[in-house]
Amino acid sequence: MNRVVKISKGLDINLKGAPVKEMTAVKASKLYALMPSDFTGVTPKVVVKVEDTVKAGDALFVDKKCPELRFVSPVSGKVVAVNRGERRRVLSVVVEADGQNAAVEYKAKDVPSLSADEVKADLLQSGLFAFIRQRPYDVIASPNDTPKAIFVSAFDSKPLAVDFEVALAGNEADFQTGLDALSRMAPVYLGVNGKQNSAALSVPKNVTVTCFDGPHPAGNVGVQINHVSPVNKGEIVWTVAAEDVIFIGRLFNKGKVDFTRTIALAGSEVKNPSYSKVVLGAQISSITEGRLEKNNTLRIIDGNVLTGNKTTEDGFLGAFSTEITVIPEILNDAELLGWIAPRCSMFSTSRSYLSWLFPKRKFTMDARIKGGERHMIMSGEYDKVFPMDIYAGYLIKAIITGDIDRMEALGIYEVAPEDFALAEFIDSSKLELQRIVRQGLDMLRKEMA
Repeated sequence: MNRVVKISKGLDINLKGAPVKEMTAVKASKLYALMPSDFTGVTPKVVVKVEDTVKAGDALFVDKKCPELRFVSPVSGKVVAVNRGERRRVLSVVVEADGQNAAVEYKAKDVPSLSADEVKADLLQSGLFAFIRQRPYDVIASPNDTPKAIFVSAFDSKPLAVDFEVALAGNEADFQTGLDALSRMAPVYLGVNGKQNSAALSVPKNVTVTCFDGPHPAGNVGVQINHVSPVNKGEIVWTVAAEDVIFIGRLFNKGKVDFTRTIALAGSEVKNPSYSKVVLGAQISSITEGRLEKNNTLRIIDGNVLTGNKTTEDGFLGAFSTEITVIPEILNDAELLGWIAPRCSMFSTSRSYLSWLFPKRKFTMDARIKGGERHMIMSGEYDKVFPMDIYAGYLIKAIITGDIDRMEALGIYEVAPEDFALAEFIDSSKLELQRIVRQGLDMLRKEMA
């Protein structure tokens, strides 16, 4: 019987626009892009030029500090742009698809017969190692490290998130092969939810399964690590998103890279929110065309409402994104009576509105912050939604003051910015907690280097 961990702290945010469990066909994008900013901790070196022809699986850029770490094209076609920002920082490498679906060929392999080094070499050559992240620091993993464990969360508890069982359907064999490949490099821990019924999740092979029950952030891999095998100073764990495990399985089963993933187009401003099969890096307009409400100014988010990035229809799907969310922007934020009005249709975690009397109601939320940044309020509100064995408020203070010893003592090695997304949402001080945590992790990584 699988171990069950009950999460009591947290908050489920019920938003309108959840995707229905059906597939909507979308036209193939003409342009695809790989953005180095998706791969935290990497210093990119572009290895292609404009007008070069590439196949799916050919390298577009590599990590300067670790050249064997390759970041590959999701489609075959022609490189049409290498976009740069300030100080020639690489923003994106854009490929115009040729529709041929030509891919670099590899041999299908029997994973149980491979050594850890052979699996790692195949992942590096194919570019799939770039989808493995590490803790501490929440950066792309180094192939030179040996982790104590690899963690995979098979469910996402964020608002309007993809139901992984929808993405898993038809990919069960590839998912198991991906788990087998990861287990050759380190022990694998799979986090599942009690509501999931797929046999691929309830009785997988070569992994340790833990069932997590409770509100968001129960699906965050950081919470699962904290409850199963916390990261201490000097230890390294790797994390892999569940859909990226399928990518790995396809490599060994089919002998080629296939970056087709299931994404959700969701949110209150989406007509008929549902799922679609899309290749990583696709232009967002190919997914949203004809499917958005035009009554309001829209905020298009690459990802979910808590951790995603603001984008436009001309932008591209992020390398790790499984969701595009669309909510109202609301440029004029003046409201009659403000918070004094007894609103029943607006969400509040502090019971400021009467909406708390209707716990199952779904809400339409916009992108307003509703207030300015204030002095940090240490009222313990973070602890209400932060289920990790860490004093979140004191850790934030240590990061702000740059106290590295205090940061270490308070558990910064275990966390990632996404672990603070819910605390940021309810924070009455309006602090950008995810940005603060990212700066703290970067500071610590630089110091330790």
